[in-house]
Amino acid sequence: MVRRYGQVEAVQGLDLTVRTGRCYGFFGRNGAGKTTTIKCLLNLLRPSGGTVRVLGLDPQRDEVGVKSRLAYVPDQVAFYPWMTVRDHFDYLASFRPGWNREQERALLARFDLDAGRRVTALSRGEAVQVTLIGAICAEPELLVLDEPTSGLDPLVRREFIRAVIGAYQEADPERRTVFVSTHLISEFEGLIDEFTIIEKGRSVLCLEADAARERYVKLRASFAAEAPAGLFPGALRVRREGRELEVLLNGELGPTRAAIEAMRPASVATESLSLEEIFLVSVARAEV
Repeated sequence: MVRRYGQVEAVQGLDLTVRTGRCYGFFGRNGAGKTTTIKCLLNLLRPSGGTVRVLGLDPQRDEVGVKSRLAYVPDQVAFYPWMTVRDHFDYLASFRPGWNREQERALLARFDLDAGRRVTALSRGEAVQVTLIGAICAEPELLVLDEPTSGLDPLVRREFIRAVIGAYQEADPERRTVFVSTHLISEFEGLIDEFTIIEKGRSVLCLEADAARERYVKLRASFAAEAPAGLFPGALRVRREGRELEVLLNGELGPTRAAIEAMRPASVATESLSLEEIFLVSVARAEV
């Protein structure tokens, strides 16, 4: 898919395939092209080139068929200002025959949200919570989230992600799919099955999360004195700080570990990179 704004290509030849029942991460910095891609998927923007299919349908030709089977939480939430939270949910439910009232009540109670409050009286974080609850209670096949936790208090972000997004998928894991665009990757670490990293409108890495953790590793070595210098061909990054040496690798670690052990360190440890660390190193290399 391609999307241009005048002479600027905001999305350049992006190729995505999201399998049913997966939680798919779409990672990138602000301005990388994530929101533009989502708007093309939802027919809020027309792509300049390429083919778009959502749930097997063309969103331009069958917009109602697509949108009746998904829920979308944008990066900037909005409400009809005269409504209460209850009015807002009732309005959404009027379009959704499968609206889950029991889940609605449970989530309002869990996060101490008053259904009688006017939506204009909600804080930014509360507005995001109400929007996410509304998306979940619709019980869609596809949940599309664009920076869904950007307005939440850091203390409640992780709990809300687990309680709402995780519970949504766990209720019917074979049928429910999540597509989440975010730069706050660590908060979704345990939910993501597969991901794409996008930078300047281009895909720089597409992998299953488990495969990425196996491939991208960090070697940490501690020395009795200052860490010695050394050459590590193929290393993504080398950092020396006092007695500590850290080498990031993509792929085979045997030769690098052997080279480090030849330096006679006091200890050597290996650990997988987190998805956020993989994102940071991939974006940094894409800039080179």
